[in-house]
Amino acid sequence: MTSPKTVLVTGGNRGIGYAIATEFKNAGHNVCITYRSGEPPAEFFSVKADVTDTASIDAAFKEIEAEFGPVEVLVANAGITKDTLLMRMSEEDFTSVIDTNLTGAFRVVKRATKGMLKLKRGRVILISSVVGLYGGMGQGNYSSSKAALVGMARSITRELGSRNITANVIAPGFIQTEMTDVLPQETKKQYVNSIPAKRFAQPEEVAQVVRWIASDEASYISGAVIPVDGGLGMGH
Repeated sequence: MTSPKTVLVTGGNRGIGYAIATEFKNAGHNVCITYRSGEPPAEFFSVKADVTDTASIDAAFKEIEAEFGPVEVLVANAGITKDTLLMRMSEEDFTSVIDTNLTGAFRVVKRATKGMLKLKRGRVILISSVVGLYGGMGQGNYSSSKAALVGMARSITRELGSRNITANVIAPGFIQTEMTDVLPQETKKQYVNSIPAKRFAQPEEVAQVVRWIASDEASYISGAVIPVDGGLGMGH
């Protein structure tokens, strides 16, 4: 194994974020997570922070840096949904999702790259979604926020690629989490039928790809969108 790195996963207290944090911890890294509410998992260095608040993000980074030094791998995973059809979507439904999912990613990336530039190395991994490029009914806000992460990763790549910093996007499809568990059986069946793999992914299957893209093996990949969707978004 390579030497332990300082890894930060935003929104790492549940779902895909928790699986990603666990994957890095099992690989021997120093894993920190941010969480917004509830009780944080005891197994990680957890800091309460809100990605919509720059001061809160700065404070979280200071706490992490004091404990482990600069963040070397950033996984911008924190996100929300406020799904509703375009005609019913309020401006607040739209802007609040953009503020968390897109501007929130910008806030943490901007703060993380300060330390990466000093280290002359770093990995930025933005967690998007298949609907970022595929679209989704009632997801004009969420889909826009997730599509924009592609432009962000590619701009970061052009700006910081010469500094040994990569920026990539992971685009998961349907994943078995608490969010999908509550869907009606009929809806789940329709979703599964649209996926060539004919099943939802386990969160670990996304986490393993994230860990790999942060590894030395992936040092020449940057500005890429890596789908983990069982073939759902092919051609997108």
